[in-house]
Amino acid sequence: MTAPTTLPKSRQQLILAVLMVCSLLIWLDNTVLSITLETLADPVRGLGASPAELQWATGAYTLVFATLMFTAGALGDSFGHRNVLAVGLVIFAATSIWAAYAGDAGQLIAARAAMGIGAAFIMPANFAILLWTFTGPGRATAIAISSTATGVGMAAGPVLAGVLLSHFWWGSVFLINVPVVVVALAGIILLVPNFRSPTVRPLDPAGILLSISGLATLTYGLIRAGQVDTWSRWDVWAPIAAGLALLTVFVLVELRTREPSFDPRLLAQRMFGGGNLSMSLLLFSVAAVTFYNAFYLQGALGFSPLKAGLANVPAAIGAVVGAPLGARMVRLWSLRAVAIPSITVAAFSLGAVGFFDLDTSLTWIAVVLLTQGLAVGMVLAPVTGALISSLPLERSGAGSAVTNTARQVGSVMGIAVGGTIMSIAYRNAIEPSLGDVPPALQDSVRVSAEQARHVAGTLDDPALVAAADRAFIHAMHVGAVWIMVIALVATAVLVLALRPTAGRTGPARQAEDDPDSSRFAAEGASHAG
Repeated sequence: MTAPTTLPKSRQQLILAVLMVCSLLIWLDNTVLSITLETLADPVRGLGASPAELQWATGAYTLVFATLMFTAGALGDSFGHRNVLAVGLVIFAATSIWAAYAGDAGQLIAARAAMGIGAAFIMPANFAILLWTFTGPGRATAIAISSTATGVGMAAGPVLAGVLLSHFWWGSVFLINVPVVVVALAGIILLVPNFRSPTVRPLDPAGILLSISGLATLTYGLIRAGQVDTWSRWDVWAPIAAGLALLTVFVLVELRTREPSFDPRLLAQRMFGGGNLSMSLLLFSVAAVTFYNAFYLQGALGFSPLKAGLANVPAAIGAVVGAPLGARMVRLWSLRAVAIPSITVAAFSLGAVGFFDLDTSLTWIAVVLLTQGLAVGMVLAPVTGALISSLPLERSGAGSAVTNTARQVGSVMGIAVGGTIMSIAYRNAIEPSLGDVPPALQDSVRVSAEQARHVAGTLDDPALVAAADRAFIHAMHVGAVWIMVIALVATAVLVLALRPTAGRTGPARQAEDDPDSSRFAAEGASHAG
């Protein structure tokens, strides 16, 4: 099918339900992993994974996801979006089974990277099918409805992970993807036409190779920095330098490509470039804080997986409420009047993690997480919609690719840098407590608080447990300061990006002053997750 066809309303609604299941799958997987990190770090209940390995287990998925989305969209134009979506679901299910039965951290990292391939195939095909199924005013409504799957996944994922980890082994959180895929595949086969674009976009193999290799190499260097004593070592600075060089070549190649997967020219526009940089830095901070919280709640505070999952629900509720609330407030006032205070509150609420301690009440934790989710939701959805709206309609597809990539790269870097700061600060803080630890076990204690607690259990040394907890709290406080600084930089960048320009007219001015348009609503909802 190469042209839009009016489908019966009942079939449109069923297709929308199927697409929401596909979107739910992605968000369930994102949120259940955050509750599973502490278990994976445990040498007995999990894989004994180090912080660096957990950074890779999280980041490998996001890295592959970020760099393959445009390619997946181009494949959908050529072979049909239904086919690409079905292939993505099959890959996601198969690699979920692989992840569930991974025998060590290396296998889990590889499985998570492969899951990123499936997710990259699912997301753009899912959105393309929605756009082809609905037309006119019904399209914006359908996108707004479909975006609720994000909220459901964010809220249900941590609780579901907690229930599964309380009754089964850690791999069960990945196996839950399989029945969801079966339901989605059945709906796709029975209901969804094989839409495809009459204009086929070319693939960009050079861009794919350079972006993946550059980001992977840079990420490796940043994560490696948290495992060694000094950044002057060649195995730290060499991959960082190589990664930056590869990404520089990537930008130069994309500038020479007629239809690049990532168009750097768009970033030269003040609002679009500055806004995307700001949102990338904000998501950098959010990803780092989420990584810390996983170990704080279950490790330092000793929460069960279920209790930790429930403790994370306020953040999800805040995000779900914040996105539509921000859009409504923008209609009443302006984008600047809503976005700048929201991102400022987000920065300070992310920094408030620096006040968490071993005796912090659950009520205070819930208030901080709710504020984080609400503030991030209120700035992320309207700003992202305005960024796409600032571009000419014919450039919105390329703009969407740049925006998605920038956000995912921000998350990858947040996990890499945030985890590295935590590792360095923890190692420095635990060092004075190693005097009574047998030399053969000291390296394990230095790896992470989880490993230290395991060693303390074998030695029957409660003092070492207390020292590990204190060292982790210190590391989290150090990381929270840096995270807040990065988020405040994001605030400053957004202030500059949204600064009004005298005499400016056209779509960009409309996006800054009055982003309440049908295209803004559609794009804002599609990116709100």
